[in-house]
Amino acid sequence: MFAARFFQPMFRTATRTFTSSAKSRAPLCCQQLQRPVSKATFQGGNTGWQTAYRRAQTRQYGRRAYNYQRFQTTSGLFKRWAARPTFYYEVGGVGTVCGGYYIYHLEPVPVSGRKRFNVVSREREQMMGKQMYHQTLQEFGGKILPPHTREHQMVQRVLDRLIPHSGIADEAWEIHVIDDPMKNAFVIPGGKVFVFRGILDICKGDDGLAAVLGHEIAHNVAHHAAERMSQGVVLLPLGIIAWLAAGVDPSLLRIGTNLAFTLPGSRKQEEEADYIGLLMMAEACYDPSAALGLWSRMQEEEKGAPPQFLSTHPSSHNRLGKIQNWLEEAQMRRENSDCSGMIGFADDFRSAVGLQQRW
Repeated sequence: MFAARFFQPMFRTATRTFTSSAKSRAPLCCQQLQRPVSKATFQGGNTGWQTAYRRAQTRQYGRRAYNYQRFQTTSGLFKRWAARPTFYYEVGGVGTVCGGYYIYHLEPVPVSGRKRFNVVSREREQMMGKQMYHQTLQEFGGKILPPHTREHQMVQRVLDRLIPHSGIADEAWEIHVIDDPMKNAFVIPGGKVFVFRGILDICKGDDGLAAVLGHEIAHNVAHHAAERMSQGVVLLPLGIIAWLAAGVDPSLLRIGTNLAFTLPGSRKQEEEADYIGLLMMAEACYDPSAALGLWSRMQEEEKGAPPQFLSTHPSSHNRLGKIQNWLEEAQMRRENSDCSGMIGFADDFRSAVGLQQRW
């Protein structure tokens, strides 16, 4: 419609001029319009015809300029930039600024000490956690068990012992036990705990549940959610550069980025959460060797799982090897904590239960 309005006055002016001439009323053919116009044509002809023809030619040129600007693309943007004489200086400057920004935002992960890039504050992380919390309630709100149930009280009991050793006791902790056979549990940033009933059967008691909750709390201790969000700040510009420079298909780029960066990073975070959670449960006077039993049972449950390099979690077999290496350190943490009385009470309780079962 815009094109019709733009060209309609030109066609209307040309029609009036060509049909009102006293010398010839026959329309001009296409060949006449395409012949080059000499200077003599404008010296003795009709003044009205000359004005209309000049106006028509000017509007035709304007149309070509309009179409050119509208359909111009940026496919050769990187090539034009590379052709600049100052290209390498500009690339060096951009690289220096980006490298300085990356190094400035490197920070150590609590407990493990691993260096990582993070530009997301704790407040921003918790704000995103609130959105996830409301979404989770909308999905499972009808299946949440009341606080008086045995499952809820079990989770509350274990959590009360773990939180003082987490370093994030100031968060608004809240427990939700979901009546579902799914074997899963997670802690949303901000202290919102979700435990599915199905995983309690795998835990086989408080020590196994402490291994699960310690792992999930450790994700919040290490601020892994903020780290994952910060990865997008690095990967997105790299993807745009690869697309402009080499014309890489965005779908293939996403797959490559996922296999090369996202999945290995997630597995590293899972390994880190295992380590922090193991030390946390040991300081809370739980038996860290219970984590070995937990992941052995999980290994039986995950038969048919995808290979580790295609998963966000390490395989239970690899987990067992890592935990076995950390077990001595965890036992020392437990011995250095004030757990003597609590351990003795727990051993007496297990013995009493064993006697009752034999009788």
